[in-house]
Amino acid sequence: MTRIRMSRPGEGDRIIEIWRGAVDATHDFLTPEDRIAIDALVCGFLPQAPLWLAVDADDDPLGFMLIDGGHMEALFVDPAQRGTGVGAALVRHGLALHPGMTTDVNEQNDQAVRFYERMGFRRTGRSPIDGQGRPYPLIHLEHSS
Repeated sequence: MTRIRMSRPGEGDRIIEIWRGAVDATHDFLTPEDRIAIDALVCGFLPQAPLWLAVDADDDPLGFMLIDGGHMEALFVDPAQRGTGVGAALVRHGLALHPGMTTDVNEQNDQAVRFYERMGFRRTGRSPIDGQGRPYPLIHLEHSS
C-alpha cells in the first residue's frame, strides 16, 4: 500500500537516488553535459525542498512530487516502481490539494506526456526551451477538473 506524506530531513540521499534513476530511465534525450549540469543543480536544491513522498508499508520513499502554488514542478518515481500506481497516487494527492493543477513536461519524454494525458491533463501550450533556457521543449499542461 502506498501512502503519501511530506519529506523529512535526512531523506535527501534517497530522494536524489530516485531522481537520478528516474531521469536515467526516461530522459535519454539529455546531452551528457546537460545531465551533469542538471544533476549539480538538483543535488543543491532537492534534498531541502518541501516534497510530497509516496512511501511503502515500511515508510521507504518510492517517488516524490514538488508543488509550488498549484504548479507541479517535479514528479519522479523510482524506476523499479514504474507502472505500479505510485505516480498516479502522487498526482491524485496533488489534485486533491490543487484542483486545476498545472505542470510542464519535456516534449521528448513521450511516456510522461501520455501519463499526464491519461490522468486528465490537457495541453495548453508549448515552449521551445526548458526553464533553464536549454533546447528541450516543454509541453504546458493543466488538469481539466
